[in-house]
Amino acid sequence: MPRLFTALEIPRDAALSLSLLRGGLPGARWIDVENYHLTLRFIGDVEGHVADEIANALDRVHRPSFSLTLSGVGAFGQKKPHSVWAGVSASPDLSALQSEIERICQRLGIPADPRKFMPHVTLARLRNSSPLDVAQYLSARGNFSTLPFRVGRFVLMSSRDSVGGGPYIVEEAWPLSGADSRASIRVANVSDASRIMR
Repeated sequence: MPRLFTALEIPRDAALSLSLLRGGLPGARWIDVENYHLTLRFIGDVEGHVADEIANALDRVHRPSFSLTLSGVGAFGQKKPHSVWAGVSASPDLSALQSEIERICQRLGIPADPRKFMPHVTLARLRNSSPLDVAQYLSARGNFSTLPFRVGRFVLMSSRDSVGGGPYIVEEAWPLSGADSRASIRVANVSDASRIMR
């Protein structure tokens, strides 16, 4: 059964900037560039009919496209760091989109995520990296920033159990208004639950 989550894709130029942060940290398993994403709402393992309900409810999201800038780096797990990430400059549009998706999920009976939403792009998962090595890595890259990029859609992604995250598959996509019309073609229809469950 796939794990589902809603996310924003990272465009090529921003992903290239992120890829320059790879290396220089012992014990890091770097995420493949094509698997970079910003998770909006982790949903988890769900049955096919629940996946359909989620996709149908997300059809009702009507938000404008917006600009986003990746900025800064950080780590999760202070005493025992387990991942490093790139942060996101404050964005009311991003927060509004995430909040709406969160409300939809809760209305469908998916338990609230106990963690506060902290937008980020995971760069690497860490195994036995020392806090000192992580601190040095972060301080050397603290001024990281990308050029702003346009967010034209959000997606429902699935992942299979694997080491280090990925591969991630876009199951369905929803355009944000004002986005380029070529980007606003709906990718798929989740009503065929067996497709998601393969």
